[in-house]
Amino acid sequence: MRRTTTIALLAGVATTAFAAAPALADSHESTVSVLHGVPGLTVDVYVNGEELIPDFAPGTLTDPMMLAAGTYDIAVYEDGVTPEDGDPAISAEGLEVPGGANLTLAAHLDEAGAPMLSAFVNDVSQTAAGEARITVRHAAAAPAVDVRAGGTPVIEGLTNPNEEVLDLPAGTVSADVVLAGTEDVVLGPADLDLAEGTNTIVYAWGSAEAGNLDLAVQTIDGLHSSPEGVPSGQGGLVDTNALLVLALAGVAGAAIAGRYVVRSERV
Repeated sequence: MRRTTTIALLAGVATTAFAAAPALADSHESTVSVLHGVPGLTVDVYVNGEELIPDFAPGTLTDPMMLAAGTYDIAVYEDGVTPEDGDPAISAEGLEVPGGANLTLAAHLDEAGAPMLSAFVNDVSQTAAGEARITVRHAAAAPAVDVRAGGTPVIEGLTNPNEEVLDLPAGTVSADVVLAGTEDVVLGPADLDLAEGTNTIVYAWGSAEAGNLDLAVQTIDGLHSSPEGVPSGQGGLVDTNALLVLALAGVAGAAIAGRYVVRSERV
C-alpha cells in the first residue's frame, strides 16, 4: 500500500488563465486536475486572493490543464461567502506546485469526516503492450476495505487517504469489496472493462455514515506508446455501483507501481 510523502499540495485551481498554456508540459509547469469531494458543500475557490472557481459543486472532477510551477495560497469558501465577510471552509497557504508533474488535487473528507486537502501524483509511465493500469484512491469518510478476487483478499486494509496502483492485462475483471477483516460484502461482485494503455483512477468520496458515498473516475490515456504531448485526463462521475472498481485494483496480484502519493494534509 502506498503511504504519503511530501512533494506538493494544492486544491481548487481549475478554471483559470492557465487553460491557455501550451499543451506540452515541461519543468516549468504541471498538468493539474481538481476534484471536489466534500459532499453537501458548494464552494467558491480563491487562489492568491482572487476568485477563480465559483459555484464548484460536490462530485465535480475538472478536465486537466497546465499550471505554472510556483507557490499558491488557497482558500475555499462556502458558496456566496467572500474573504471580506467570512472565514474559509478549507484553506492552505504557501503551497508549492512542482513542474513537470501530473497531479490530481482533491478536497475531500478524512476517515472521521473532517475536510482535508490532498494532492496525488498520477502514474503516467508507459504500460506494457496489452496492459492497463488501475489506481484506487480512498478519499471518503469510511473505514478500511479489503478487495477480493475469487473470494480471496488481494488488497487488505486500504484506508483514507491512501491508494493502490496496479498494472494488469486489459480486459474485463470481476471482483468484490468487503469491510476490512470481514466477510461483509459492500460492493460487487461485478465486472469492469479496462482499456489498453490507460490509467483508470477511481476516487471513493463522501461519507458512509451519511449514506452519500460516491465515485469519481478519471481516465488518463495514451500510455501504451510515446504520446506526442502530456497524457490527457477525462473526468466524470459514475453510478455508485461503480465502486466495484475498488475490487479491480487487486485482481492482478501484481506489484504496486513505485510512484508516490503527494502529501495529504488536514486543514
